Amino acid sequence: MQWRLRKLKRQVMRRLWLPGVMACLLLLPIFLNAGIALKERIWEQLMPRSTGEIAPLFTSPVQYWGAQIEQWAQDYGLDPNLLATVMQIESCGHPTVVSSAGAQGLFQVMPFHFASSEIMTDPATNARRSANFLNECRRYAREDIGLTMACYNGGPSVVNRSFHTWAAETQRYYVWGVGIYGDATQQVQSSVALEAWLEAGGMHLCRRAADTLGVAY
Repeated sequence: MQWRLRKLKRQVMRRLWLPGVMACLLLLPIFLNAGIALKERIWEQLMPRSTGEIAPLFTSPVQYWGAQIEQWAQDYGLDPNLLATVMQIESCGHPTVVSSAGAQGLFQVMPFHFASSEIMTDPATNARRSANFLNECRRYAREDIGLTMACYNGGPSVVNRSFHTWAAETQRYYVWGVGIYGDATQQVQSSVALEAWLEAGGMHLCRRAADTLGVAY
């Protein structure tokens, strides 16, 4: 009797196996889509939401450009605090500064990003070229803010390389940028990362920027 019951059970299982597999295959896309939607909802909750204004922690020469930064951010689909962070590290708001590598203006954009007829240190032109490259970096970095800033400093190739292979300048840029931007999204009054950048040499750049703009620092 037990042998017959086991045989009957195996027959029933064989008959149910194929419909069960088919049901799983039909339901799999539904479960996957639900999982993706849940992940997107969690990501949206974790991501900082821009207020449309730059944080108060940025230095006075960067604050000088606050209204323009907010407008540029709106024009080019960027968080104003991201643009302000890049300006802070790159020029501290000095509109005509030129690096030893030839990077120009407020956002230290390299000459090959400009058309031959453009004035590279013109604030609006410099912002547009910077924003275009930042948006490219965002796509390369799949929206990762740290990798976006590393790309801005070291080029798109860094996105697919390990941190320890980056140039020391790019490593510092990443650490400072992530720290300053993270604090800025919280709209706090001060930033440990910004203080570290200032002590590492940024203070001299900010004094030059303040003198050029005629603002207190």
